[in-house]
Amino acid sequence: MPMKRYEEVTFSGLAEQDCSCGVVRRAFADSQDGPASVHLLDLAEEPVSHYHRKTTEIYVILEGEGHLELDGDLVPVKPFSAVMIKPGCRHRGIGKLKLFNISVPRFDPEDFYYDDTDVTVVGSKPVH
Repeated sequence: MPMKRYEEVTFSGLAEQDCSCGVVRRAFADSQDGPASVHLLDLAEEPVSHYHRKTTEIYVILEGEGHLELDGDLVPVKPFSAVMIKPGCRHRGIGKLKLFNISVPRFDPEDFYYDDTDVTVVGSKPVH
């Protein structure tokens, strides 16, 4: 039988996980050969500013209004706004937002970096 060349998920069937940005459900993050992952994120009140060295993220705002703080700039966002965040850009969301975060390449918990003043540590590693 040929191998399927697609994967499908229902976000309501994915486990919620706490992260430094809020509460997230990650689709395709465990796909062995997948090029990307999609995260449904309910933003926390005060998420931690961070950056990635390898990952590009595309935020698509689904609900709410607020801002994305991007390398110190405040960019207003509302439903159906989309912003591409390139590697090295320090970022966080501000406001009560629900969004899709499309990560290319797929989610890598090792690709999270924090300025010394921004680090939230649980055990010996920052949490995301």
